[in-house]
Amino acid sequence: MNLRGERVVLRPVTAEDVPELRRILHTPEVYARWGDEDADENWPFDSTDENRLVVELDGASVGLIQYGEETDPMYRHASIDVFLDPAVHGRGIGQDAVGTLVRYLTVDLGHHRLVIDPAADNAVAIACYSAVGFEPVGIMRKYEKGPTGWHDSLLMDLIVE
Repeated sequence: MNLRGERVVLRPVTAEDVPELRRILHTPEVYARWGDEDADENWPFDSTDENRLVVELDGASVGLIQYGEETDPMYRHASIDVFLDPAVHGRGIGQDAVGTLVRYLTVDLGHHRLVIDPAADNAVAIACYSAVGFEPVGIMRKYEKGPTGWHDSLLMDLIVE
């Protein structure tokens, strides 16, 4: 399955992508948010909870976007996480990638509610997600443990009426 955005393609991760994704994860900007995400030697193939896709721009792997699904009919929704190479930050690539995945999750998979939970101090990510249609729900205090300790996250959701 390849999902095409305006500029990006979201496609399944292959073994050939792993070295570049690990390099991106260990850039200071991404590591500060994601930490040792790739500590498991089988990463990014180590999770059965998330569906992971490469963010491809002009034929190059520039990041990873993943989604998880809650399938219980009473709570059905999907969640999204993303990281991008700092070399493509500020160019609308994140907005295109997230928007492309949002369309797939809502139109193709029929989710009415999506959530994302950036660090509360990550103003750039929050602006990106807001531009796609996510709205703040509230602060989750000491929600996530990163490389420098526990930090607050902003729960955001996107509702399809």
